[in-house]
Amino acid sequence: MSHDSTAAPEAAARKLSGRRRKEIVAVLLFSGGPIFESSIPLSVFGIDRQDAGVPRYRLLVAAGEEGPLRTTGGLELTAPHGLEAISRAGTVVVPAWRSITSPPPEEALDALRRAHEEGARIVGLCTGAFVLAAAGLLDGRPATTHWMYAPTLAKRYPSVHVDPRELFVDDGDVLTSAGTAAGIDLCLHIVRSDHGNEAAGALARRLVVPPRRSGGQERYLDRSLPEEIGADPLAEVVAWALEHLHEQFDVETLAARAYMSRRTFDRRFRSLTGSAPLQWLITQRVLQAQRLLETSDYSVDEVAGRCGFRSPVALRGHFRRQLGSSPAAYRAAYRARRPQGDRPGDGEPTVSQPGPAGPGATGLAGPVGPVPALLHPEAGGVPMQSRRTAAMSLPGPRTGA
Repeated sequence: MSHDSTAAPEAAARKLSGRRRKEIVAVLLFSGGPIFESSIPLSVFGIDRQDAGVPRYRLLVAAGEEGPLRTTGGLELTAPHGLEAISRAGTVVVPAWRSITSPPPEEALDALRRAHEEGARIVGLCTGAFVLAAAGLLDGRPATTHWMYAPTLAKRYPSVHVDPRELFVDDGDVLTSAGTAAGIDLCLHIVRSDHGNEAAGALARRLVVPPRRSGGQERYLDRSLPEEIGADPLAEVVAWALEHLHEQFDVETLAARAYMSRRTFDRRFRSLTGSAPLQWLITQRVLQAQRLLETSDYSVDEVAGRCGFRSPVALRGHFRRQLGSSPAAYRAAYRARRPQGDRPGDGEPTVSQPGPAGPGATGLAGPVGPVPALLHPEAGGVPMQSRRTAAMSLPGPRTGA
């Protein structure tokens, strides 16, 4: 799944400076960055594959700070160029940033701002989105990053529309991707945008990867609580909510349990999770419904009741908005992709049919953590609808990220 929005008018009007060409790609490296993410744009844009029908790019590897640059496993890298290389590039890629809690060097941010002002295409892979956000290039724009860091990105930069469901987001002259392999997806998308499907397909075959992946990050979302909330008094209220998702309660109930007004509760909750409490609660109910559809034979109506939805219609509406399919279609697709012996009833224990629901009777092995469907402080209770480059397909089985 990818989000390809229409660029903002000011972005669309910005022309590439005469000294810049989009086929000149500068990759900005920093010390402490993971080597896998750093190597993705180097492999995609730095190897001559014209024999396979892939037009050639010119690669400039630039150090974003004084070297040597230390990376994964204690390796040291020496970049052949410094920040001056960015002044010649029409495409600038930031593949990673070493820490989501520390600010990038101001000199590098200034270079990115100048490149953007002169019409360069700016790309942030995984945690590289934090560098783009620090430069102010994501203000008011849709963006994504690794689902694990999305709440922090939304909290630290509240003007950014962070959507952790997407594999990548193309907002015209600024593009961002989710973690690790999603960087390959975005780089292939760039090649596809520049040179067409045939060139992108040829490159994908050389890399032995799908030319275009369907689905989004939602299948990989972890269900643990954000680290920021662990020691906060609000954590007790969040834990209670997760244990009682089978009951019908609203945000006012949570605010009362926190001994706060609704307004104060909303503000505190957003500051901790980056999400509005109503959207967080709906997302938890949808995630629990998703798990029950995967592991039980409950009807959709029964799943709705066991996840605290007031009606099956409410479940279907929220489920489709967050996952792009109906509950019934999701279950059918999930089971079709699993080996016969792994399905409920084929030797795998199913969710038991408990008696009257009580505290903790969620039907799950453990609590479901707060992963907002759209992590933006102004999103309210309705996920932002985005135009996508391809039709949304049904999510497959969950795996680790």
